[in-house]
Amino acid sequence: MSTSTEKTTGSGTNGKVIALAVAGALGGFLFGFDSSVVNGAVEPIREQFGLTESLTGFAVASALIGCAVGAYLAGRLADWKGRIPAMLVGAVLFLVSALGTGFAFGIWDLILWRLVGGLGIGIASVIAPAYIAEISPKHLRGRLGSLQQLAITIGIFAALLSDTIFANAADGAANVLWFGLEAWRWMFLAGAVPAVVYGLVALKLPESPRYLILKNRDDDVRGIFAKYWPGQDVERAIRDMRSVIKTDELGSRKGALRGNRFGLKPIVWVGIILSVLQQFVGINVIFYYSTTLWRSVGFAESDSLTISVATSVTNIAVTFVAIALVDRVGRRPILLFGSVGMTVALATMAIAFSQATVVDGEPMLNGAWGPVALVAANVFVVSFGASWGPVVWVLLGEIFPNKIRARALGIAAAAQWIANFLITVSFPPLASLSLVVTYAMYALFAALSFAFVFKVVPETNGMSLEEAETLFTKPRKK
Repeated sequence: MSTSTEKTTGSGTNGKVIALAVAGALGGFLFGFDSSVVNGAVEPIREQFGLTESLTGFAVASALIGCAVGAYLAGRLADWKGRIPAMLVGAVLFLVSALGTGFAFGIWDLILWRLVGGLGIGIASVIAPAYIAEISPKHLRGRLGSLQQLAITIGIFAALLSDTIFANAADGAANVLWFGLEAWRWMFLAGAVPAVVYGLVALKLPESPRYLILKNRDDDVRGIFAKYWPGQDVERAIRDMRSVIKTDELGSRKGALRGNRFGLKPIVWVGIILSVLQQFVGINVIFYYSTTLWRSVGFAESDSLTISVATSVTNIAVTFVAIALVDRVGRRPILLFGSVGMTVALATMAIAFSQATVVDGEPMLNGAWGPVALVAANVFVVSFGASWGPVVWVLLGEIFPNKIRARALGIAAAAQWIANFLITVSFPPLASLSLVVTYAMYALFAALSFAFVFKVVPETNGMSLEEAETLFTKPRKK
């Protein structure tokens, strides 16, 4: 219920808040860029430093170790110094990582700088969505929260596009481009630009009202409300935030997550399994190794990079589809549809690679099997990007009781980073053993994701958070 005056003021207010959310989502852009920029550099790094398949996988996946640590530390840093200082720390880490990897002397210092970048990714993965949620009014929170996922997909696209530009300009990623530096080094150095932009934008952003309340800076909160939310009941908002903070404090107490299922509450395991299945279908193999994959089956390097860019554009487009449908169709049907699409696509890729012939130790797809594998890979990306990519995060925000939501989300996110690491580090040795077995394994996990959603996950669409929580709690037998 709103008056015409409220609508008028609300329009201007919404514009200001959307601008803040877009600025905050730049952390998601860096997240996507820094995690995927290695795609075009995998092969020249492996060749230049003479890496084994296992060490190649570790070099690519090393950033994910930093991600887990950064995500773990981000909340503490944000509550200690504030959301904006945490963003600035992330920006500095991104900048240092971009310069360090670009000028790396050997594989071990490159891994070190990848770890530093991972710390920045981990911080951004927590701070950006938290900041957006804390500055967004209730009626815009869902849509503005989706900006994080959208920013990540755009960051992936920007990384793959810049990889393609540098590789084509040098006629190969391993060739020297400018100032005696190979093109693959410029791929990493390009990350310095968005890192600097992110830091400069963060300096202009207002601090999160929730953090200011946490530090008893109520007058600062009133000033922010006067500028960005004029006409709102600031005193009521302050009381509501204090109430939420008190609830979060209860959830952070020792033992809040303990239960009778392997030491945790069943609902926490639901979140962990959703997160693990999201990664175990192998989606990040496409965004970290796709250029190497397509080169190995007969595509030229320039064509492989172009295919990777096209795939990232597809990923952006289907994210819009998920945002449009999640509140109309519901969470459960979208996840089930996505699981079916992923299973069929991954099984098709396994069948295609079973028809490959080995030339100089590398699989080659002959005849129509190359295009079949290419189409299947993009169907996989469409199926994932329109379902399990964004919708899992929606569910994770809905299923946990309010008193444990913050900690349970942290555990689910940590499980996701660990699963991502395991898939990323294992792909090169698994692929060298058998791409058929590798993709068949991912197809199996996609099929398991369907079974898990069908058996365990109810529909939460249209429910309040409190109502959604009750769906995962079985009534006690009398």
